[in-house]
Amino acid sequence: MRILHTSDWHLGQSFYGKSRAAEHRAFLDWLLVQIGQLEVDVLLVVGDIFDTGTPPSYARSLYNRFVVALQQTGCQLVILGGNHDSVATLNESRELLACLNTQVVAGPAPVQTRVLTLRDRQGQPRALLCAVPYLRPRDLLLSEAGESAQDKQMALQQALSSTYLALYQEAALQQAAHLAASGRRLPIVATGHLTLVGASRSESVRDLYIGTLDALPLSVLPEFDYLALGHIHRPQQVGGRDTVRYCGAPLAMSFDELEQVKQVLLLDWAQDAPLAIRPLPVPVWQPMARLSGDVAALCSQLADLSVPAGQRLWLDLEVTEQGYLGDLQARIEQVCSRLPVEVLLLRRVRAPDPLWQGPATETLSELTPQEVFARRLAQEASLAAEAQAGRRQRLTDHFTQVLQELEDPAQETME
Repeated sequence: MRILHTSDWHLGQSFYGKSRAAEHRAFLDWLLVQIGQLEVDVLLVVGDIFDTGTPPSYARSLYNRFVVALQQTGCQLVILGGNHDSVATLNESRELLACLNTQVVAGPAPVQTRVLTLRDRQGQPRALLCAVPYLRPRDLLLSEAGESAQDKQMALQQALSSTYLALYQEAALQQAAHLAASGRRLPIVATGHLTLVGASRSESVRDLYIGTLDALPLSVLPEFDYLALGHIHRPQQVGGRDTVRYCGAPLAMSFDELEQVKQVLLLDWAQDAPLAIRPLPVPVWQPMARLSGDVAALCSQLADLSVPAGQRLWLDLEVTEQGYLGDLQARIEQVCSRLPVEVLLLRRVRAPDPLWQGPATETLSELTPQEVFARRLAQEASLAAEAQAGRRQRLTDHFTQVLQELEDPAQETME
């Protein structure tokens, strides 16, 4: 039994005003090739198929074209709703897609209908799936007047835990029945589009709160044979468990994700063998880069860029330079006009203050005016020599006198 775990396609996304239609088309074509070559039995898409609840027509077209093309591979498709997805949008084609070996679980449904049987290409049952989409607070419980924030958080956590437990218990009953009938144990897989405690996020991940609950402890969930997660774009294990994984988004959703190797996860259950998990690296179709430094350093880095032939590099430029730079935009545009690049983001970042020599957690309110002035003097090269000690002392005395006059204006009047 081979399952391919993926999530967070975000079809229809606009990246700083740039369409990603070509990238998404290339990814879906690549995914079809992998499924065919690796003889994948089931494809799980764990939420955020679309970037918005009202995706543009070309995004819907990509989605529909992929579902139709997938049928040629014999692979079963399971679509779960995410927080970016509209339940109504996904459900509008659910019955039609059911005729194409595709099951859509967009929102809450009875327990029995959310325990799905996953079959291999020969139609034989090979696993059970507890299909859990993104669940909104109204899907779980009714808010009661007078509840504290902590009470609501605990109630939501308990409701989510109960939801997973009920599905697990139903799957366990089906598992036992199948084992008695065939002698074969079916592994139990579950999905979730949520944030688990300990998951590492990135800039592009929208903070996901289920009511007041921002993250769910793994300890409140049953121990599934595999928990396929979506929503977090950074691929990772959670809680040190190899079988609890975010596959991550297949495309970089923000510039801070450029260091990540994007992937989908291939799950392989061989007869009487433990689960084997293999990441499949996703190619990069749109080159991007994030450069940082002062203007001179940026110009040098831009001049040294290597861009694949026929492509344009999307850039995030971070300028770390003090002082006024009224011609910054013009200078950057002049350099970039000769290169196959597009600057999507140009940011000024204040350079670290050289006066600040205290601990990183120290704040200005913790320092006296005399301490601030002393640190400022220490930065003056003209006052660094030992021969200037007398001048430093005179400046310090004058500063102290000014402080005293500010603190006691009546004394200044008398003088």
